[in-house]
Amino acid sequence: MTSMRELPTVQSCAATSCSYNEGSSCHAGAITVGGSACGTFVEISFRGGVEAGGLVGACHRSECKFNDKLECTASSVEIGQGADVADCLTYEAR
Repeated sequence: MTSMRELPTVQSCAATSCSYNEGSSCHAGAITVGGSACGTFVEISFRGGVEAGGLVGACHRSECKFNDKLECTASSVEIGQGADVADCLTYEAR
């Protein structure tokens, strides 16, 4: 199992309507990528999260080359507009 220090960072997030996004930076403690999108995306009337940048806590995209036992092995990920408003743009098929 990966330690918290080894989890990949969310390098950038273009989902500006997400309440964890501030200045294209993710402020969720850790996100989950599920399906093709960021499962942590939430659109509410206020901003929230932590001071530090977000990490990738889990990835449910088993067909991604960066997925190893439901954990992301990419050095960092980018989240942005794809098929959904908050897709993992770092995804690469195996």
